[in-house]
Amino acid sequence: MTRVDEPRLEADLGYRFEYLAGFIGFGPDDVAAVHAAAPLLAPLVPALVDAVYDKLHTYDATWRHFLPRQHGYAGEVPADLAHLGMDHPQIAFRKHHLGRYLVNLVTKPYDGKMAAYLDMVGKMHTPKAGSPDLDVPLVQMNALLGFVADALTATILGLNLPREAEAKTLRAFGKLLWVQNDLITRHYQDRAAA
Repeated sequence: MTRVDEPRLEADLGYRFEYLAGFIGFGPDDVAAVHAAAPLLAPLVPALVDAVYDKLHTYDATWRHFLPRQHGYAGEVPADLAHLGMDHPQIAFRKHHLGRYLVNLVTKPYDGKMAAYLDMVGKMHTPKAGSPDLDVPLVQMNALLGFVADALTATILGLNLPREAEAKTLRAFGKLLWVQNDLITRHYQDRAAA
């Protein structure tokens, strides 16, 4: 039986990442499957990003989170939802970040730096990092990650990989997104207790 230092899971990101990856079974073979998908998925990233933003744009509860100034964006901020179209520079800025995130998932090594990056993805959607005005409710983050997971699954199924490679790739991304999910929800824990 593996002994887990539970308080350390909350205080040590690397330890938490290793625990999650180990428990879920996200290991070197999964990382290899994710990386092997990179050349096939890279050309499809713009379409995936567009699909995500098309979905976000269909709900006021998700689209409203693009009204506040995004961290790192220096341009004009829209006054209201009526002035926040898909062609707004702030949306282009955010789409670029999502594209970079997807590329990082399939190209970067899964080490302490990547664990910190995945954790920051969760944290930046709260006032704890990035813009203090950005506060995306957990239900919206869960909806988004669920949509991204399904879009990735559909995309992978459309690659016409050999059955064994397809299964490995789907399972690897499934495990990875569960790790990502934890590194998002952990930034909402203190709110649930309140």
